[in-house]
Amino acid sequence: MLWAAWLPPPDARPQPWPQALTHWALSFTPRVTCQGDAVLMEVQASLRLFGGWPALRARVEVQGRELGLAPPAWAPQALAALALARAGLPGTPDAGPADIDPLPLTVLDAAVPHAALLAQTGCHTLGDLRRRPRGALARRFGAALLEALDQAHGLRPSVHAWVSVPDRFEARLELPWRVEQAEALVDGARRLLLPLQGWLTARQAGVRACRLRWLHDGLRPRDAGPGGELLWRTATPTRDIDHLQRLLSEHLAQVTLQAPVGELVLEAVEVQSLNPQAADWWADPARAEAEALQPVLERLAARLGPQRVLRPVLCQDHRPEAMVRWCPTTEVTEVPEAVELAQATAPAAQRSRPRRSAPAVGSQPAVGPQPGFLRPQPLRLAVRGHRPHYQGELQLLVGPQRVEGGWWDGETRAAAADPPPLSRDYWVAHSPRAGLLWVFCTRPVAQQQEPAWYLHGHFA
Repeated sequence: MLWAAWLPPPDARPQPWPQALTHWALSFTPRVTCQGDAVLMEVQASLRLFGGWPALRARVEVQGRELGLAPPAWAPQALAALALARAGLPGTPDAGPADIDPLPLTVLDAAVPHAALLAQTGCHTLGDLRRRPRGALARRFGAALLEALDQAHGLRPSVHAWVSVPDRFEARLELPWRVEQAEALVDGARRLLLPLQGWLTARQAGVRACRLRWLHDGLRPRDAGPGGELLWRTATPTRDIDHLQRLLSEHLAQVTLQAPVGELVLEAVEVQSLNPQAADWWADPARAEAEALQPVLERLAARLGPQRVLRPVLCQDHRPEAMVRWCPTTEVTEVPEAVELAQATAPAAQRSRPRRSAPAVGSQPAVGPQPGFLRPQPLRLAVRGHRPHYQGELQLLVGPQRVEGGWWDGETRAAAADPPPLSRDYWVAHSPRAGLLWVFCTRPVAQQQEPAWYLHGHFA
């Protein structure tokens, strides 16, 4: 086993002790426990995950400094790590009796009530206590003292009550000084995001929305109010606190504080289950590229506004105008099952190839070539001698491809500004000057009417 132990900092103000530290420790292992005023975690099963003890120790110490904590003490037993922490020693993964025997009796909770009496008998250290006759110690001071001593030396197993993960996350931070600029709240917010990451890791979840509340100083102006709050979102569940911090920084850059701030409160508003995909040799390059681009788009949306950074979403509709709709990057969209199935079964080369226009999504694949560019509105063409013209007479090459749809919209069509029901015959046509075009003719309602021709797309 390998244990790490922390004592509360002198001011004990990173957050309410020890709740914030236990939440943060859960990002390294689910085996976290409290012993008196100390917090301990058992990390033997996590060493391979973090690349060994040196890498884990470096990561723990770097994040611990951000929380205002001293480096932890390490030992193979929980009570040994706790004793070394109380003595101010770092310890090692193979710490043995020679490392803890010189420690004073006050580092062991079971020996503290008897320290004064034991000192009168010449017993000042754990080594002195270990060399005393066990029978005499048991009769005079009870079996609990011997049991704790054996557990510290690894002669007996220890039983611990592991901390439980609450269903809701909320953490507070009293700032060491009053903050007057909103951008300066990011440093304090990170000390709250570190426990949030541990809480999310223990719940195997990710957060989609967080709320940061700030409370004004008691000497604030009367019209300033008690404080303010900021809600920021992500498009997908995440537990990456660096990304959350960058998003928060972009939002706080647009906030003006009404009074100096003395306390912060962080709350996880929307939490969803998250199962990160393990990296392997068969990872999809297109998916990895999209996942790397998403944080950049979210930061741009936070800086420019959500309505200025949009992304396309495929829709189950044969009408070219309705195949794709544009929504903000941070908006949650439900991908139709047919789209997910088509993306999952498509060849890797086809999934990774960029397209300027979305393919038709439906029960059957689209027939015929699809244009690279669609016009915002179809352009009605002149018809001469029953032949459409666009910079010359058009020569119909491929078609017709009939597209019908829109009847299912019903009364919601007018309110949603969706394309009306249509029945069109699409052709690939050639213009002497414009090249290849995508045109369609409408089906006439009455037999005496002439079909109308429209230009809808261009081939690159």
